[in-house]
Amino acid sequence: MLDRRDVLKSGTAAAALMALNAPLARAADAPPNEASDKFNKLIAEFMDQYLDASPETATTLGLDTGARAAGKAKLDDRSLDTIAAHKALVREQLIRIQLIDPGSLTGMDAINYNVIIYNLQTADIANRLHEYGNGHIGSGDGVIYAAAGQPYVLSQLTGCYASVPDFLDSKHSIATKDDADAYLSRLEAFAVALDQDTDVARHDSGLGVIPPDFALAGALAQLNDLRGMAPDKSVLATSVGRRAKEKNIPGDYNADAAKIVAEKIYPALDRQIAFLKQLQPNASHDAGVWKLPDGDSYYADSLTYWTTSLMGPTEIHKAGLQIVEEYTARIDEIMKAQGMTQGTVGERLHAMFTDPKFIYPNTDDGKEKLIADLNVKVRNVRAKLPQYFGVLPKADVVIKRVPAYIEAGQPGGYYETPPLDGSRPGIYYINLRNTAEVPSWLLPTLTFHESIPGHHLQGSIQNEANLPLLRKVSFFSAYLEGWALYAEQLADEMGMYEGDPFGRIGYMHDAMFRGVRLVIDTGMHAMRWSREQALKYYTDTLGDPDAVAVTEVERYSVWPGQACSYMLGKLEFLKLRQNAQTALGPRFNIRDFHDAVLLCGAAPLSVLDDVVDNYIDSKKA
Repeated sequence: MLDRRDVLKSGTAAAALMALNAPLARAADAPPNEASDKFNKLIAEFMDQYLDASPETATTLGLDTGARAAGKAKLDDRSLDTIAAHKALVREQLIRIQLIDPGSLTGMDAINYNVIIYNLQTADIANRLHEYGNGHIGSGDGVIYAAAGQPYVLSQLTGCYASVPDFLDSKHSIATKDDADAYLSRLEAFAVALDQDTDVARHDSGLGVIPPDFALAGALAQLNDLRGMAPDKSVLATSVGRRAKEKNIPGDYNADAAKIVAEKIYPALDRQIAFLKQLQPNASHDAGVWKLPDGDSYYADSLTYWTTSLMGPTEIHKAGLQIVEEYTARIDEIMKAQGMTQGTVGERLHAMFTDPKFIYPNTDDGKEKLIADLNVKVRNVRAKLPQYFGVLPKADVVIKRVPAYIEAGQPGGYYETPPLDGSRPGIYYINLRNTAEVPSWLLPTLTFHESIPGHHLQGSIQNEANLPLLRKVSFFSAYLEGWALYAEQLADEMGMYEGDPFGRIGYMHDAMFRGVRLVIDTGMHAMRWSREQALKYYTDTLGDPDAVAVTEVERYSVWPGQACSYMLGKLEFLKLRQNAQTALGPRFNIRDFHDAVLLCGAAPLSVLDDVVDNYIDSKKA
């Protein structure tokens, strides 16, 4: 095992830290466009290599046509050999991009260089330091750089058993017989992928990397749900059968798919279930990654990957406590104005969770009414966008329920960006397993976060911006989630909570929630908090139902560092906006600021700093 300190002294790591803190590369004496052409040709090759490695990403992006049509019949290779090959590819690309003189690049080329080399350097460092929890190129959702941050191949949130069924149902388009046949090929590949995940998890368990007992229990519950359905009733079969019939494609695809499910997929699921049951006696109840090989170093690299920040666990923990204190006081003030004075803020929030006036009926009709009301929220905020943004997305957004077969382990809401070809809209998924978990006073903020002006606006603008393909699919959680959390506050500034004190409490509850995440994530992974200690702090502070708290805390356990990206990203957006307002005074325009930070695409926070500095300079000129 490499020592992290030794790697940080190496040329590669030194360059990574320089990329974190250096200003954007400036122009040199290279001939006009020659350096730019060379650089853009290189990163186009990189993107082709990633698409070759990840047919699921190609499908997600709407690029599985023409020369890539054959990839539509394949899933990503998840084997140990391919993981090793992916690590080697990252290293090779890093060496190649370092041959480019950054001083020869200007404008967006300079930004793109700093973004891409940051990704390659941080991934390469993690790949060299850790024999587990990294190395994957594609996951079907555009996350193409692998690093630390997901230590367990199989958990209640990770594993192709959780991702591939929805991928096939929602992203594998079916318009022709070839598409339907490709779906069947992917079903057969799913059985192989399940065994590959099992093999990797077995390898990692040999290193001492075993998920906590509750994560194994959650994975087994979902695996058994997937396995327990009759083959012909499984979504794996009904999806292709229904859609082929809608397109009048001849053949009984439901029956053909059910045969593959019964003969290949279910046996692979049985093998995975049996393996996880074998792990259970050796699984501890400890929630943090400190227990894993070189766990403290792994957590440090996870924080770097997810937050693109140099803040350490102690500093992040302290920031979280301060945020919780601030929002507790603000919520208390609003509650008292509404006559809510008894008990702690957490207890009063809990009372709001259980107040029937805020809860939709937990029926199909009640859930349809909930989604219809959210669509009204989206229309209302959309009408105000031109006052705050110069550039608006062309793509629409739709609201859907989280599929029932995975809703048990999923968060309250999440978003999927539309493909590059515009063949489908963005999708805001809301988890309606129990409407009592999503009371009406929380729904506006969740909707602004996941759709407009949050993830949908940002993700669609990035898709539609004049950026190289590699940048369009770049993933930085601190930027993406930081923007969406900033958008929650922006919605308040846009007047979306006027006359709705309970909706404003919901907004502040969710802001405090992200402060709680800073406390709990660092608590579990750096300070050795137990799962139960984290749950108590969560429920005492936020008042959320126990089921919500369990889902959240267990999520932080298997995605170390990710929960910290939201608030750290938001704080950065707010700081940069204040910097621009201070520097520009009356010349500051909120529309111009938003366009500057969105059109640059997702980036590490250090590069975003430079983007805003350049924006300020351009307005002063």
